[in-house]
Amino acid sequence: MSRPLQGGAELHAAKRSEDVGGVPYSSVGDGQKTTAWPLALVLVCLIIYASLYPFSEWRNQGISPLRFLTSPLPKYWTGFDVGTNLLGYAPLGFLLALSALRSRRVAWAVSVSVLGAALLSLAMESLQSYLPSRIPSNVDLALNTLGAWLGACCALALERSGLVGRWGRVRARWFSPDARSVLVLLLLWPLALLFPAAVPMGLGQVFERLETALADALADTPFLEWMPMREVELQPLVPIAELVCVALGVLIPCLLGYCVVRTLWQRAVFAAATIALGLGASALSAALSYGPEHAWAWLDAPVRVGIGLAVVLAVLLLALPRRVAAALALLALAIHLSLLNQAPADPYFAQTLQIWEQGRFIHFYGLVQWLGWLWPYAALTCLVARLSSHEPQAAAEK
Repeated sequence: MSRPLQGGAELHAAKRSEDVGGVPYSSVGDGQKTTAWPLALVLVCLIIYASLYPFSEWRNQGISPLRFLTSPLPKYWTGFDVGTNLLGYAPLGFLLALSALRSRRVAWAVSVSVLGAALLSLAMESLQSYLPSRIPSNVDLALNTLGAWLGACCALALERSGLVGRWGRVRARWFSPDARSVLVLLLLWPLALLFPAAVPMGLGQVFERLETALADALADTPFLEWMPMREVELQPLVPIAELVCVALGVLIPCLLGYCVVRTLWQRAVFAAATIALGLGASALSAALSYGPEHAWAWLDAPVRVGIGLAVVLAVLLLALPRRVAAALALLALAIHLSLLNQAPADPYFAQTLQIWEQGRFIHFYGLVQWLGWLWPYAALTCLVARLSSHEPQAAAEK
């Protein structure tokens, strides 16, 4: 029989908080408690980035930005374009409708969600008229709206079938009440891994690109001399450093989950599922970048040893108290980012980025590259907030 890591009182309180329908009040009574709402906000930001990328050479053509609404239908289109526009907005419609249904504060949840997604698409298509590399399309607007409607209808169907309520009960049994921000990060982690990384599982390698971008921005200005310039080029990671980076990259989401998962056996199941999901996402990223035959080419000796080390550490750390797990995750993130950002992006990585930026993956590239860069820093912020919390529940877990 498993034992709760922080005692049984919290779990019993969570069970008592369920209403007659079996859904915890913490997720039904307040829309801010559901993970759907913050995930929808993240998705809105990613859609804005993907729609307006590369954010350069803005110009006014002297025509109305809404002129595309009455333009003739395009003569040429591909199944990939249709799928991208449908699938790009379907998750947004789903999340907006789900957060509205769970909050019980919005009437006509599906209609309001579809209208919100349609207005976002209209704004993005209108702004694209000012970008020379983008072409606004009334077909894209219609497909985006249709995708949002399909996603919203799916959320409504799941709510009426009771599956969403069951998820609420499962969440109450598996995770602590303050798990929302951690769950959002964990749900975004496999998506962040789809961005091709120079080091497997290595998210947050931004120093070299930031340095280059800042130098370009300050070119021909006296402020360029204020920048601390490196005297030597960044050197590739030695195998042992790569091994450590891979191990920490796998271990960090496990430790993040240990901050909110309740019991030992639940932590074991969670760690196994997280590691398997990370390996699958990395293989998919390699398949998208280099072809399906190279899906597992990144599993060289240092990577395999690093993954094995992470598995051993994840098992040994199963019984950590939640605040200790948060502190250890914070330390692991600091070491991970320090090692990664002392290494350059390898040539193959640069070629991969060119393929993604110039090919048909440009929209998907825009969605996931920021996740790959910013996920570790969002996790740092979340962990610092948890460790600095002085709420009674947090204090009881010390």
